[in-house]
Order: sequence, then C-alpha cells, then structure tokens
Amino acid sequence: MTSITADSKSLAAGHSTLRGVLVAFASYAVFAFSDASIKMLHGTLPSYQVAFIGALFGLAAVPFLKKRDDDWLDMVKTSNRPLWMLRFVCGATGAICSIVAFTKLPMAEAFALLFLLPSFVTILSVIFLKEDVRWQRWTAVTLGFIGVLIVLRPGFRELSIGHLCAAIGGLAAAISIVVNRGLGAKEKRISLYGAGLFGTLIVSGFLMLSEVTMPTPWQWMFLASYGLLGAAGSVLLLLAAQMAPANLVAPPQYSQMIWAIAFGYLLFNDSIDLPMALGIVLIIFSGLLTLARERKRGTPLPAAVTANTQAALTTTAQDKPET
Repeated sequence: MTSITADSKSLAAGHSTLRGVLVAFASYAVFAFSDASIKMLHGTLPSYQVAFIGALFGLAAVPFLKKRDDDWLDMVKTSNRPLWMLRFVCGATGAICSIVAFTKLPMAEAFALLFLLPSFVTILSVIFLKEDVRWQRWTAVTLGFIGVLIVLRPGFRELSIGHLCAAIGGLAAAISIVVNRGLGAKEKRISLYGAGLFGTLIVSGFLMLSEVTMPTPWQWMFLASYGLLGAAGSVLLLLAAQMAPANLVAPPQYSQMIWAIAFGYLLFNDSIDLPMALGIVLIIFSGLLTLARERKRGTPLPAAVTANTQAALTTTAQDKPET
C-alpha cells in the first residue's frame, strides 16, 4: 500500500513537472510576442513613453503575484532600502534600454546580446557576492563574449545605439538578479516586482514631461499587447516555477530565439548570416552551460530575458514546485 502511494505521488510530481516545463515554454513565447509588439511600433513613440505605458499595463499582473498574506503596501516595503532602490533604478534602465534595442536591432540580434545576462550575473556575483567561480563558469563567460564579438564584428560593421542599449539592458537585469540574491528569500516577491514596476513608471514618467505623443488606435493596440502580454508572461512564469524545479524552468527561455528568428523573417524582413548564426549558438551554449553549473551549486537561476524587466524577478527562491 505504501509503495502504491509513493508511486502515485511520484507520478503526480512527474506530471506537475511536465506541465511546469510546458507552461515555461508558453510563458517565453508570450514574452516573445510582447517584445515583437515593441518592434511593430517601428520607433514611432519615444522609448520611455512605451516603457511607461507598458508598466501601467504591467499592474494587471499584481493581483496574481500577490500572495494571500501579502499587503498591498508590501510593493514598496523592503528589508534593505538601498538594494531595493538599486532594483528600482535597474528596472527603469533595463526597460527603456531593452525597448530601444528591440526597436533598433533585428530581434534575433537584440536577444543575442540580452542573453549575455547569465555571464553578467557570474561576473557581478564574483565582485559583489564574493562567490567562488570555478573554471567551468569562466569558460561559459568567455564563450559568451566570443559569441558577441562574432555577432557584432566590431570594425567590420557599423554598431548602433541599439547594440549599446541591448548590452546595458542585459547588465541592468543582471544587477537586478544579483540584488535578488543579496536580499535573499526573506524579501517578498511582490516587493521585488514593485521596485521594477515603480522604477519604470516614475523614471519614464519624469522623462515623458519633455515630450508626450498621443498614440493612434493602432499604436494603443501594440502598447497594450506589449504590457498585457508581458504581465501574462510573468504570471505564467510564476505558475511554471510553482510546478517545476527552477533548473527546468530557466533553459526554455532560449526558445525565444526561435520566435525571434521567425518574427524577424516573417514580419520584419530580418536576415541572419552564417557568422551571426555561429555567434548566437555560442551565446546560447554559454548561457546553458552557466545554468547547468548554477543548478549543481544550488544557486538561484537567472529568469526571463525580455523587454518587460518586471518579469525578471517574478520567480524567486521562495517559489517551490508543488508536490
């Protein structure tokens, strides 16, 4: 009888894990559609206005991310105000820079640079958290930067503000993740989400004072798609983290590259040459190698790469798979 019960629990856990992985794939697909909505605007609106309106729509995720014992004021409460404010600034910086990157660059190229996030996390963790990093993770970091050099080919092609903003967007998200690790599991998820959300709203809102463009109905449609799909992706990612281990939820984020290539080819007339494809493969391999090493060390894994940076901290070490 005990054996049957144990087998039933094991089977149920397996089904939950599979559902979690499938939900993770769905969440990253939703994020990719959200990012494509930015590119559909073709830069017709200021990036900070897109970030502001997207963050307003991002409020739709709050009721789903709020736990039963959370208070609404917990969105602005924290156990460490300086680190919370750093997350506040990084949320705004990452959102605006990522929007510029997706506006100026082919989607696959923007994702390739943003996928440097795990390498940035490794470097920052050594500097600020004094983590012990072995040769395997340094190898992953080196491969990632070699991949970026192959994609960018400095000196052989013109680099733009989009490339710089993609790198800054990835760095801002990495700082947010290191802040998350520094705060630890005691910090509430809704507080981390609130820091990025209010950071984007306040900083972008302040920048909008100099220039506000009234969106057309079509632009409103894409703005709503960007914000609401970003919020939906955050909720789906949280559900995935509750059903499956983090080491299985994180790797599917690289499926976003498939969506980026498809969108680029079908909607934006983008093309990928052989060197860029090789660089993208190296960057993705670098990220997967980093995730594999961090899984062995039991370190919280980097979350979604997306222009909706509030999503980056909707899953934390507090979220455990259901059993």
